[in-house]
Amino acid sequence: MHGVLQEVKNICSTLVHKKLVYNRSDEIGIVLFGTKETCNELAKELGGYKHVTVAHDIKVVDEGTSQALQNLPAGSVPGDFLDAIVVGLDMVIRKFGNTKGKRRLCLITSTQYPLRDPPEGTKEDQVDTIADQMKRHDIKMECIVFTEPGVHHNSVMEENDRLLYQFRNRSVAKVVQVDSPTSLLGALKTRNVLPVTIFRGDLEVSPNFKIKVWVYKKTAEEKFPTLKKYSDKAPPSDKFASHEVKVDYEYKSVIEPDKVVPPDQRIKGYLYGPQVVPISSAEWEAVKFKPEKGVKLLGFTDRSSISRHHFMKDVCLFMPEPGNTKATLAVSSIARAMHQMNKVAIVRCVWRQGQGNVALGVLTPNISSVNNVQDSFYFNVLPFAEDIREFQFRSFSSLPSSSQPTEEQQEAADNFVKMLDLAPPGREVLKPEFTPNPMLERFYSYLDLKAKQPDANVPPLERCLRRITEPDPDVIDQQTPLIQNLGKAFELKENPKKKKARTQDRLAYIDAGDQAKSAAETSAEKDGVLGALYPPSENIGQIRDLNPVQDFEAMLAKRSSSTWVQKAIEEMQKYTAALLENSREGDNYQKALECFAALRKACIIEQEPEEFNQFLTKTYERLKDNAANFFQLLSSRNISLISKEEAPDSDVTEEMARSFYLKQEAASQ
Repeated sequence: MHGVLQEVKNICSTLVHKKLVYNRSDEIGIVLFGTKETCNELAKELGGYKHVTVAHDIKVVDEGTSQALQNLPAGSVPGDFLDAIVVGLDMVIRKFGNTKGKRRLCLITSTQYPLRDPPEGTKEDQVDTIADQMKRHDIKMECIVFTEPGVHHNSVMEENDRLLYQFRNRSVAKVVQVDSPTSLLGALKTRNVLPVTIFRGDLEVSPNFKIKVWVYKKTAEEKFPTLKKYSDKAPPSDKFASHEVKVDYEYKSVIEPDKVVPPDQRIKGYLYGPQVVPISSAEWEAVKFKPEKGVKLLGFTDRSSISRHHFMKDVCLFMPEPGNTKATLAVSSIARAMHQMNKVAIVRCVWRQGQGNVALGVLTPNISSVNNVQDSFYFNVLPFAEDIREFQFRSFSSLPSSSQPTEEQQEAADNFVKMLDLAPPGREVLKPEFTPNPMLERFYSYLDLKAKQPDANVPPLERCLRRITEPDPDVIDQQTPLIQNLGKAFELKENPKKKKARTQDRLAYIDAGDQAKSAAETSAEKDGVLGALYPPSENIGQIRDLNPVQDFEAMLAKRSSSTWVQKAIEEMQKYTAALLENSREGDNYQKALECFAALRKACIIEQEPEEFNQFLTKTYERLKDNAANFFQLLSSRNISLISKEEAPDSDVTEEMARSFYLKQEAASQ
């Protein structure tokens, strides 16, 4: 497994990083097999267990654990994974004994090499003995089997796989087969989420027919860990300082700015046209819809009438109540009947008492192919009318023949789509269950680096993560002729309808944009569509007239140094200001509006609200007379100052942001 040793280091390091981030007191040990040396307690006491090395004793995760993972040596002799399992099991039992707790082993192997014959009995007997010990001490195991590309399955690998599946059949292990470095990266679950029900109650088919069900979340978005504000005001000698930052809000009257309004004298108000309508908490509670807890079946419909693109939020799993035979039979009967008739069910769900909203969703039958696994339903939330965005786009058939693609162009586009198919026959690339979130992986890696080197810049994206975020370079190289055909089929031409510049500055600005566009077209002609799809990185760093928002986002994404975000914001401010100053009769207003929106969004994400607020204020003061219509356009699109509700570092309240343009106009009058 030398070719994927770095991926093995990465998945184990991510596990350690998460433990450190969440300040977990979990303990981890590392055992290597296939090493030239032998270093383990069983070998010293009993003999045998050769080529198995304990690289890190079981202890609470710390920086030493992370360092040990980065220094894993490459093995030089065939390894016996059963010996490694026994050594790891012995380490856990010696450390914890019969104490209760969650304990697990994780085995990563390629199963290419034969196992030694045991001194007594068969290998199957040895597996049963190990499984009995694991059950006795409540220890689970995850087995990740990596099949290297180009390695044919032989009798040795078949025997080893059979032994691993024997662990699974004894209910002490889970076996996962992966065939790519990317899948290996996501095979180890760094955090085991316990199944917790969101609903326990009746699935009401009719008033006289109710089925006891439990509902679990099948998928849920894994979010970034919460970043807390840190205060350095505590004295360095205070070892018990919490360094917490507490924020207190004071509400003051506009009429009496020095007077603080107590909570019992405050009331929420909602904008209704030009006026504010006050609504008390008691009135708001009376207005709220308070449905009864429960799940009701509304009816059935054809599976084809429910579009997958209408599915919202997370997926839930409806299971019959454990131990309830009648509920199991009822769920299985309905699910199998729906499957045979190609139907789905529409249900109304209120998960808990006092819930303020109702979920309308669809139940899809999930028929189990395993004897000891029950039939169930998948639940997806459906949108209401207000949730659907109906965007009507013109069809090619409604355009004149000169604007429709030719047969050659259509064929080139079809071949390009087929080339990038992630699920070709017999193989699926980037399986969801084995594809980690590259943003989270990179975050934990950089957090570890930042803890060791406070001044470190963001490193380039690792090779294993680039396989997820970028097209496969091997596929691109192999299919270069198809890409070149696509570039030839769609020829890039200069737009002849170009407005004449009215000033020398405008002429110079357009000329610079034309030069950049010409360079891009030359690159595209030279390299085919690859040059257009993947521009060279040296072009990233300037905002051009062709696609300013895309150039700005590319600059933000580059992050080659800690000052790059600041540089991108400054460049966008200069470009936007130039658009407004050189605008004639509002010809640049639409593009300037898009730039303002992109800049505001970026400043919120990057926690730089003052950059945007100062820029908007200064721009308004300088151009309010010449570009009054533009600022009215900004106001109509709700593009105002960034408030502290949107970015905690902002000093602007929501009321100040909402009334920014009104106050500025009143002050000018």
